[in-house]
Amino acid sequence: MSFQIIGTGKKVPEFALSNEQLSTMVDTSDEWITSRTGIKNRYILQDETLSEIGGIAANRALEDAGIEAKDIDLIICSTIQGDYITPSLACMIQKEIGATCPAFDVNAACTGFIYALDIAASYFARGTVKKVLIVAAEAISRYADYQDRATCVLFGDAAGAVVLSSGDNLLSIKLTADGNNEFLTIGGHKGNFPLRDISNHNPYMYMNGQEVYKFAIGSICRDVTEVMEQAGIQNEDVKVILTHQANSRILEAAKSKLEIDGDKFVSIIDRYGNTSSASIPVMFDELKHDGKLVKGDIIVLSAFGGGLTTGAAVLRW
Repeated sequence: MSFQIIGTGKKVPEFALSNEQLSTMVDTSDEWITSRTGIKNRYILQDETLSEIGGIAANRALEDAGIEAKDIDLIICSTIQGDYITPSLACMIQKEIGATCPAFDVNAACTGFIYALDIAASYFARGTVKKVLIVAAEAISRYADYQDRATCVLFGDAAGAVVLSSGDNLLSIKLTADGNNEFLTIGGHKGNFPLRDISNHNPYMYMNGQEVYKFAIGSICRDVTEVMEQAGIQNEDVKVILTHQANSRILEAAKSKLEIDGDKFVSIIDRYGNTSSASIPVMFDELKHDGKLVKGDIIVLSAFGGGLTTGAAVLRW
């Protein structure tokens, strides 16, 4: 026994930041960003909190599933960091929606949503839950260095949510981690102890783009191939492939290496930018509400992120 997805929801901040607007803040241009990343727009938290947009995404998923907050047995939030270090984002979303169940966060960077699916599957296998809410909510703009045009142009904020119920629609799943703080890091808070030297502390994101690019392409190709083999499916069985939306060049390179119809790869990066672990559940919600998923469709997921972490899964809709 694993699960099935019975509801989806998403929410982005109100403020949309186009490449043209960004070029007034940073030494860049629409042509430079688009040609290197495929991104045209992203959404940035301003007056809202991450808890608020996560709560709206959660409520939309609950409404889509036809259930109420009181019916949820567990809330798992995927996030690099919520509005607070503590309480967790999951607890704040529990407050936003009026639920009373256990709630906790998981941080696997951009792979977090797939990690959360795997955790939920374990609860269903034990028979301790009937309904689980997963919310992937990220405010990466808080950690972007807006003096570094190579990275700040990539990221946007968003929340995506799914409601899971008992079922047998998880066909295979794989997670990996390879401890690495050389290619992608965000500095932690150093405090203000008077004798501590924090002169060289950088609280913003650092990314070695070339190394992350190579890691991402390799992980997509390896993990997608492995979970498809585990699920016993062929290329022609796959309806759509949802990969973490990091950079259009990564997606195009992975397409060229995998012997799968390129039209099956979904891309929303032009409209949202890199929203970390929120990207896959946001795609789920768009596909569902655009009527592009029907019962029985085979969906392949693949993500990669800081850690370094990766995850992939095969689901039946």
